[in-house]
Amino acid sequence: MLNLVFMGTPAFSVPVLDSLAKAHRVKLVVTQPDKPKGRGQKLAMPPVKEKALELGLPVAQPESLKSPEFHKLIEEQKADLLVVVAFRILPATLFPLSRMGAVNIHGSLLPKYRGAAPIQWAVANGDSETGVTIFQLDAEVDHGKILAQEKTAIGPEETAGELFARLSVMGRDLLLRTLKDLETGIAVPKEQDHLHATPAPKLKKEDGAIDWKLSATVLHNRIRGFNPYPLCHTTEKESGRVLRIHRASVVAGEAPTEPGVLYLDAAQHPLISAGNGSLRLLEVQWEGKPKISGIDFVNGLRGAEGFRFG
Repeated sequence: MLNLVFMGTPAFSVPVLDSLAKAHRVKLVVTQPDKPKGRGQKLAMPPVKEKALELGLPVAQPESLKSPEFHKLIEEQKADLLVVVAFRILPATLFPLSRMGAVNIHGSLLPKYRGAAPIQWAVANGDSETGVTIFQLDAEVDHGKILAQEKTAIGPEETAGELFARLSVMGRDLLLRTLKDLETGIAVPKEQDHLHATPAPKLKKEDGAIDWKLSATVLHNRIRGFNPYPLCHTTEKESGRVLRIHRASVVAGEAPTEPGVLYLDAAQHPLISAGNGSLRLLEVQWEGKPKISGIDFVNGLRGAEGFRFG
């Protein structure tokens, strides 16, 4: 049984913390400060803090990870290991404060997709396979030695949000096995192939803007990869209304209209022409309105065919 300091913030980290608390001694949970949320801007706890309090674990929410006070707090835990899951970039000065340094769960097969959004970019780029990596943290982002990896296929219609949920469980289980290997001394760290590193930068709202001149397959992958954030979106040219596309499917073959023009198939399903093929709209949302099906979208329009987006 190891003495651990756990660091994480979002829902992705919660199942990991829950399992670690049952298998090891979690001496301290470190998470982001509470932040204003919603219309009332009331302070809300990060998901990891909620789980830590439920488990009766002590919580620290430092404003700065570089402060002497925070370093002293970590040193006082006399931890065997710092376990980091979806948290901030740690200063390298923290690593020597535990016996075995720090390990992290990353949602890709490193060195592929180093950065803040590995799961989203794997889906958006149309990859058929991804996985999780347990690795040792060092001074560079997602650069440390690999302790373990596990692969999984990406479903052809799977969204980043759905894959995120699966990888959270995979990462948790792989981490527990890796900690056992570290505890028994059989874990063998392996250097990454740094020449094959690829980036996975943090997503911005503008990444979701649709260029209808791209192929339907490329757009379909981006719609999946950017769901639930930033969501792919397009603007109806006449009204200026923004349409968010949650789900779509590819219709192969030559489109009957120029890119960005809405048309209906024989069953009255809405499609928009792309540079190569078309996208059938399955689930959409006008900005400020509820999410609706493609059929309901058509029913809400007058003379739907010919609407132009872009």
